[in-house]
Amino acid sequence: MTFDDYYRDSEVAEKIIRDIFSVATRQWRIMEICGGQTHAFLRTGIDQRLTEVVKLIHGPGCPVCVTSPEVIDNAISLTRDSSVILCSFGDMIRVPGNHRTLREARALGGAVEVVYSPLDALSFARNNPDKEVVFFGIGFETTAPIVALAILIAASEQLNNFSVLSSHLLVPPALIEILSSAEAGVEGILAAGHVCAVMGYHDYAPISERFRIPIVVTGFEAVDLLLGVYRCIVQLERGESKVENQYQRVVIAEGNRSARDALIEVFEIDSQRWRGFGSIEASGLKIRLPYRKYDAFEKFSLPRDADDKPSECISGAILRGIKTPLECPAFGKKCTLDHPLGATMVSEEGACSAYMYYKIG
Repeated sequence: MTFDDYYRDSEVAEKIIRDIFSVATRQWRIMEICGGQTHAFLRTGIDQRLTEVVKLIHGPGCPVCVTSPEVIDNAISLTRDSSVILCSFGDMIRVPGNHRTLREARALGGAVEVVYSPLDALSFARNNPDKEVVFFGIGFETTAPIVALAILIAASEQLNNFSVLSSHLLVPPALIEILSSAEAGVEGILAAGHVCAVMGYHDYAPISERFRIPIVVTGFEAVDLLLGVYRCIVQLERGESKVENQYQRVVIAEGNRSARDALIEVFEIDSQRWRGFGSIEASGLKIRLPYRKYDAFEKFSLPRDADDKPSECISGAILRGIKTPLECPAFGKKCTLDHPLGATMVSEEGACSAYMYYKIG
């Protein structure tokens, strides 16, 4: 058995399931933050195996899902400018703003290019000096460092036709928002291992202490998830509340220093709008003044604040852990994988797409 195989081994998983049932005296409400974890829970059937002792609550950790409709509208507005090439990750082009998607904007003649990295967008800028190339930067602490690197490279090359429409988000403030409300009833948290691999997990200790809630940093394989649940339940049964790191093979307490340094150099913390939440204080990353020439909001005088528009989609309640996809009247009817109404159905990490693939698919 290889090292990776251990974390996918069904016999190991079954033993941990038995251990979970041996320590749990009741059903506990545990939120997995990351959409990748949600898909893994449902794909492996772990959610069904643990129903008697764990109520899984799906958190807001899908970066595509929580990108606000307003910033998508800003991206779409740029495509109406013939001098602009908008570069975006592929999963963003089907996510609706308040009126349409980037895919629809491209069909109407907008220059929308799908890229795998902001470094690809830099190449577009170098190869198209007569165009303004804008990278649509979305995601959490995992994707922000490479965007910071792209801006640093652009600055070093004096590449003036490149900018970033930044909608980068920070996870801890959203957790505080959720835990400050009793609606979701969260009793334990599984933190996303890839976010903590970049940022470390020091920022989670004050949250755990303030809300008296266990937080376990967890990976994405079946054994990772089960060990995270087990450690969380052990704490809950003992009345403890601390941060534990299950994902030690990837995550260290201080995170990735080089990535953090790049973030600090290029970005400053600011309020940011989240789909389904509205504006959350100190939850986003804004480009610092020395690099403001690479801020698409400034370059194109785009509005940073706007009001949420009413929608038939209940993805906001799903992202806050208040409802599940099965509680949406449109789920599987008016809203499907082929014809999604909202971001949580579009995204490969969205809770609604997970339910379509693994619950009723």
